[in-house]
Amino acid sequence: MAVTKNTGRLAFAIALEVLVAMFFFGPRLLAAGQAKSKPAQAPPKVNVSEYRNRAVPPNPANPPGPVQPIPYSHKLHLALGLQCNMCHQNPGNGALMTLPTAQTCMSCHKAIATDKPPIQKLAAYAKSGKPIPWVRVYVLLKGVNFSHKTHITAEVQCETCHGPVQDFEVQHEATSITAMSVCLKCHMMNNAPTTCKTCHSWPDYKY
Repeated sequence: MAVTKNTGRLAFAIALEVLVAMFFFGPRLLAAGQAKSKPAQAPPKVNVSEYRNRAVPPNPANPPGPVQPIPYSHKLHLALGLQCNMCHQNPGNGALMTLPTAQTCMSCHKAIATDKPPIQKLAAYAKSGKPIPWVRVYVLLKGVNFSHKTHITAEVQCETCHGPVQDFEVQHEATSITAMSVCLKCHMMNNAPTTCKTCHSWPDYKY
């Protein structure tokens, strides 16, 4: 009786696995059979040297950029000769780089592409005096301190941390700069401090 029960359970398990396999893989196998004439494409190869030799390697996830209130192409604007510091300023204590104001954009777009809807939306922001609600692409975790001023003074180039922006239609998190291991690697490669307090501030606890 025990053998019969076990045999029945085994047969049920096999049948269930077959049904699951048919459900998940059946459509793919059918599609593959219908597309026999198309050669299979090999997965893209990872350039290991980029991760090994670069202080700030590419982001392996390569996520898409966030949807911005106004579409902006760094590729187009940098090709026209604009420089990073024309749109991004480093005021105050230098921790953050500012994002461009509508007035900054309108200094050019008063006479350029004025008939396009995004520029008309930009003009509306400028007229109202409201800030453009740009979405920051790189967001640091709480407790992490990062000073753009310190890195600019050390002559770190923008593309070191932000990737080849001149090639981006949409700005996205192209590098792994927000990973702690990457920060440590870059600091070690450039003989920069690597103590905890370099990047982290701890609250003063009273016991």
